[in-house]
Amino acid sequence: MLKRNVSVAVAAALALSLAACGSTADTAASSAAGTTATAEGSSNNQAPDVKVGAIILGDETEGYSAAHINGIKEAAAELGMSDDQIVWKYKIAEGGVTADAAEDLVGQGCNLIISNSYGHQTYMEEEAEKYPDINFVAMTGDFAAISDLDNFYNAFTSVYQSRYVSGVVAGMKVKELVESGTLTPETQPDSFTADGKVKIGYVGAYNYAEVQMEVMYTNSWFDIDKEGAAAEALIANGAVIIGQHADSTGAPAATQKLKDSGKICYSIGYNIDMLDTAPTAALTSATNVWKVYYKELFEGAQAGNIPQDWCKGYEDGAVAITDLGPEVADGTAEKVAEVEAALKDGSLHVFDTSKFTVDGAEVTTAPIDLTYYDFSTGSPVAVYQGETKEAISDGYFHEGELRAAPTFALRIDGIIEDADPVA
Repeated sequence: MLKRNVSVAVAAALALSLAACGSTADTAASSAAGTTATAEGSSNNQAPDVKVGAIILGDETEGYSAAHINGIKEAAAELGMSDDQIVWKYKIAEGGVTADAAEDLVGQGCNLIISNSYGHQTYMEEEAEKYPDINFVAMTGDFAAISDLDNFYNAFTSVYQSRYVSGVVAGMKVKELVESGTLTPETQPDSFTADGKVKIGYVGAYNYAEVQMEVMYTNSWFDIDKEGAAAEALIANGAVIIGQHADSTGAPAATQKLKDSGKICYSIGYNIDMLDTAPTAALTSATNVWKVYYKELFEGAQAGNIPQDWCKGYEDGAVAITDLGPEVADGTAEKVAEVEAALKDGSLHVFDTSKFTVDGAEVTTAPIDLTYYDFSTGSPVAVYQGETKEAISDGYFHEGELRAAPTFALRIDGIIEDADPVA
């Protein structure tokens, strides 16, 4: 835990786990290489020159991809796009199959091609170079702006803001449990550190610096069994709140099961509402409202001005938390409204450097090298040279301002990482 009050500590820790989905490793190609689907739009077409190809890591059964799919459909419907203006490629694994999917979309006449996972990015770049008259957007990517390609773009959201708000929800619950006497060193001794701090846990997909707390990794974006096992292990070690940077319902389901058995434990989900999975354990989920971006993207593609490194948050309605669960602490809804308002008007900054320490000291500088490196040979090779820019000023780390993809990589005090992924 951070050396601050409980609610701020949990909020900050959850906020540090930003959500750039995808690894750079090749994974096995799915047998479902692609299917064609439609947007739920009207026949009153407002964007006649845009045909979208969507390369999706998963499908509607996986939360992260479902959020993108819904966002694309909602944006298309609002713009009156017709059914044949979107071609879907579901379950496209990170790796060379990305290029195959993009080639097929080009062949079907798509002039705007989107991918939704980080490991798609380098293949999207290759395709953008081959087809300069077609626009390519690699969601969660990090080097389009320095690639010298006029038709290659990156975008993400300020999801760290909604993670912060979900952390406030978690922190208030921990505070209520402690102050009510429900959670004490006597009733649940493993839930307290030696110096009396309450333990919270996190199910992380990959060992990225953006995933921080008491963390166990699964080395997979979507693995119900591994995510459930990680949650169970963290709870067995005493964690009373389980957050997640992974895409399935495994962690919330495991938390609900253990809560039903008498453990004091609650879930903070990601991407989708987890109340169906964990009706009393789920407190809320941090989520992206992708419709906001996709509507702006489709309009920009039509007008010829697609934004580069798009990254917006609460101020534009691009992030949110899902419905509050039935066992949130009293006053949570009011506190959430207060915090969200402060994020919107800029009076609250998630990465306020007075709220955390690194090696026992407040951080006053964080130079960020925006160069894109290839690590595939074992040693970093600079592919595209970027500037080094200072991320801390005015007392906070300016996440989402130097590029859309996360740049915060400080390993704050009080974080424990399990070196071995869940088997």
